[in-house]
Amino acid sequence: MDVLKTTLSNGLNIFLKEIHTTPIISHWLWVRVGSRDETPGITGASHWVEHMQFKGTQQFPAGRLDKDISRDGGFWNAMTYIDWTAYYETMPAEKIDLGLRLEADRLINSDFDPDEVASERTVIISERQGHENSPIFRLDEDVQAAAFDQHPYRHEVIGRMADLESMTRDDLYQHYKRFYTPNNAILAMAGDFDSAEMLERIRQLYEGIPVGPAPARVAAPETPLSAERRVLTQGPGETVFVRAAYRAPHAQDPDFFALSVADSLLAGPSNLNFFSGGISNKTSRLYQNLVEKELAVGVSGGLQATIDPFLYDITAVVHPERSADEVIAALDGEIARLQDSPPKAEELARAVKQAQALFAYGSESITNQAFWLGFAEIFADYAWFENYLQRLAAVTPADVQRAAQTYLQPQRRVLGVYQPDGRPEQPA
Repeated sequence: MDVLKTTLSNGLNIFLKEIHTTPIISHWLWVRVGSRDETPGITGASHWVEHMQFKGTQQFPAGRLDKDISRDGGFWNAMTYIDWTAYYETMPAEKIDLGLRLEADRLINSDFDPDEVASERTVIISERQGHENSPIFRLDEDVQAAAFDQHPYRHEVIGRMADLESMTRDDLYQHYKRFYTPNNAILAMAGDFDSAEMLERIRQLYEGIPVGPAPARVAAPETPLSAERRVLTQGPGETVFVRAAYRAPHAQDPDFFALSVADSLLAGPSNLNFFSGGISNKTSRLYQNLVEKELAVGVSGGLQATIDPFLYDITAVVHPERSADEVIAALDGEIARLQDSPPKAEELARAVKQAQALFAYGSESITNQAFWLGFAEIFADYAWFENYLQRLAAVTPADVQRAAQTYLQPQRRVLGVYQPDGRPEQPA
């Protein structure tokens, strides 16, 4: 289906995709800001600003919107990640104007009432404390911090506790005003509308918003790792976890697709869509050689589409009767096997099909179609989404072997182990 792509005079990028199968429209506003744009002292600011966007404007006071959107049969939410923040409303087609008016207004008119900021500080600190009850969060934070020396990707999206306790209302408001401008945003819509009419309505609501200064970016190239780094995280609980995080290519690197297929073969395909389901990984090599042989209770991989080179991680839940060292040895053995010999054609075909199926499942609804219109534009362009299945299908056994040889080397990774210290695990 054709996509109307245009840019308003104030720099707002617009993507409209007509889908007339059902009278629904999904409307997304993406802002190019995430933890990638934070420095020590304000880590977590992007996520906190996202929370404040639900606290109201003069036109849309807090507490009213949930009722209005629910009454009209819609749903809405928001997400913050390392490269972006996104807001969306999926509603009956004839009601979508509420979502349009809301996002145009809170792009520049959010109140940031000091009392609401103080209240939300408590909420976010509680959220952070809940995360800290999770061994995987604790391990992930330590591994991520060890994987980067300069790049802001070293910080978790939620932010560091010291920053959450010390950030001021002005810190948050300045972050909001710096990044929430039309020239730093993407509006994406999919559903039952006429593109020409919808574009005219968008112009009416958005074109009067002034251009903002191009925000300075703090992300800097990261020097390559020269040796394996090891992390030991200790905390409550009874379960040992292992995480191997390898420096991985960014989404526009041609090697991203070969590593995606290697991931599917080793651990089962990664889900690039942040709010769709997954599929079984029981045919993957690591499941068969770690879980079925009772070295681990579970194993998974994770490769994300990012602006800058990020991480490919493999996480294993160690079997109660086995050790982290045994799991690491088995993991390294499977990676070495892939580095030594390319996969057979039939195994590669299965891995590609599984990755394609997961991608397709995460693209089928109108909400997902609108998601991809904006998401792909954050790190590449919509053609990246349109060509994704074909790029996977073009990956050869030799490509997978080369990706394993290039990216899954010990000197490119941080190897983390979560070791319980005997304290009982607290409920989240």
